[in-house]
Amino acid sequence: MPTRMASIAQDIFLRLVRCLRLPSCCALCNMAARPADGVLCDGCRQQFLQIDVPRCASCAIRLTVLSDALCGACLHQQPAFDATIAAVDYRAPLDQLLLGLKFSGQLAFAPLFAELLRDALLDHSRLDGQTLPLPEVLLAVPLGEHRLIERGFNQALEIARVLSHLLGLPLLTHLPLRDRETLAQSRLPMSQRHLNMAGAFAMPAGASALLTGRHVGVVDDVMTTGATLNAMATVLKRHGATRVTNLVFARTPI
Repeated sequence: MPTRMASIAQDIFLRLVRCLRLPSCCALCNMAARPADGVLCDGCRQQFLQIDVPRCASCAIRLTVLSDALCGACLHQQPAFDATIAAVDYRAPLDQLLLGLKFSGQLAFAPLFAELLRDALLDHSRLDGQTLPLPEVLLAVPLGEHRLIERGFNQALEIARVLSHLLGLPLLTHLPLRDRETLAQSRLPMSQRHLNMAGAFAMPAGASALLTGRHVGVVDDVMTTGATLNAMATVLKRHGATRVTNLVFARTPI
């Protein structure tokens, strides 16, 4: 119950921030302008938010040319997920926005991330004049119980709440579950991250009825090796999902 009440309070706070439109400084350049969205000024949007960049169709790593091609790693071993949509690269100065949301409770950043993700997803769905299928349902990567208590909110879920409204898609907030606590991925070397996430997720009873035959969109704030999202996709497909698309705000250029 306390967790649910905290989530409701956070949702109300986000709505108030969006409605009040109070004058503020740009979160990146600190100019005393009034950002249209309450977060970034127009100059920083134009300079740093480049959505249309060439990316691997599977894992969204940046490529040197625009195409539907896969990167070498995905050609060598196809992940359990089918596609990844990323709005931006995880690099300065945009990394400060993610850190602000994740570790400083800057919940007003979540709507910006969701809006940019929506734009990236819709742009991808119209690639080369084709109409590619959108997800039918959204999920957010869950936090472990201890980390959720420590942080007070799940940043992926905060982004997913707004994105579900923007896209008009249902959000299954109770799927999946963290089957066990894991070490923070950011503290582990790349070689250990897949092992750390093995068996980390489980589905409650009745999940298959909600997932079978559906295209599932999995929302997260940042993707580095893809170990977490690969573990998620494995469990989702085991319970009947036919396609899994990752929707991440930022992709680490590794």
